[in-house]
Amino acid sequence: QLQLVESGGGLVQPGGSLRLSCAASGFIFDYYAIGWFRQAPGKEREGVSCISSSGGFTNYADSVKGRFTISRDNAKNTVYLQMNSLKPEDTAVYYCAIPRTRWGPFCSLLRTDFGSWGQGSQVTVSS
Repeated sequence: QLQLVESGGGLVQPGGSLRLSCAASGFIFDYYAIGWFRQAPGKEREGVSCISSSGGFTNYADSVKGRFTISRDNAKNTVYLQMNSLKPEDTAVYYCAIPRTRWGPFCSLLRTDFGSWGQGSQVTVSS
């Protein structure tokens, strides 16, 4: 059974850092790109970052470029999102997801391209 489990969220002060993890099971992990998305209260879910199946291609939303870094360890079936210089506007529930189909050395930040989601991890940035 396909499963994605996020962890590592929490409360952090502005300027602080967190590392989210997405542990995957139930599918051939290194066949698929992985995306990170977030949803703040009252807002739509938006793409944050994605990484191709091999890890050779990454993409970031403009709002997080230079602050967030995505990586993956295919031996551990895990994707990470290192978040630095956090801002209050980064407060949201963060989700990892896999796309509906396999891609080449590419990944997308479009929510509609993704079909399976984790349960989410709350990140709160506040003083």
